[in-house]
Amino acid sequence: MINHGHIHFGENKVQEAMEKWSDIKNDFNHIKLHLIGKLQSNKAKYAVPFFDYIHSLDNLKLADKISNEQLKINKKVKIFIQINIGNESQKNGIEINQVRSFYNKCVNELGLDIIGLMCLPPKNEEASNYFLKMQEISNDLNLKELSMGMSQDFLKAAKNGSTFLRIGSKIFGERD
Repeated sequence: MINHGHIHFGENKVQEAMEKWSDIKNDFNHIKLHLIGKLQSNKAKYAVPFFDYIHSLDNLKLADKISNEQLKINKKVKIFIQINIGNESQKNGIEINQVRSFYNKCVNELGLDIIGLMCLPPKNEEASNYFLKMQEISNDLNLKELSMGMSQDFLKAAKNGSTFLRIGSKIFGERD
């Protein structure tokens, strides 16, 4: 894929990505790696130097950790704030009513490069409604990027303003 011009790749897990991509990144330093899975704060010290994008910033403790790691190595990672758009107790993400204050703290106090928002809408509901809400929140914050849409709903996400789609299983098949 790299030899055919594709340079953006997503991974769910830090350790797995490091094993898979370390040598490739050395040979192809222009590729961009996206961490699209949950990031635990204790893994930030590995993720910040390795990834170019983090799509799953979902709490203040993690934001602080990323900020500290970036300062140590003088690198800015492009970051998406994960919003719990469906207000689901089993999902991570910032609550809608806390997004603006969380965004302001991340940018103004922690110096993070927040480029957009990310969401995972509820599985058994119409995703388009949630994608439209994400677009509203994004516009309100004047953010340009939206990371939303996976293999089952990527067409709806694209129609509703998504700029980053996560369609791994449609391309590579289901994970074991």
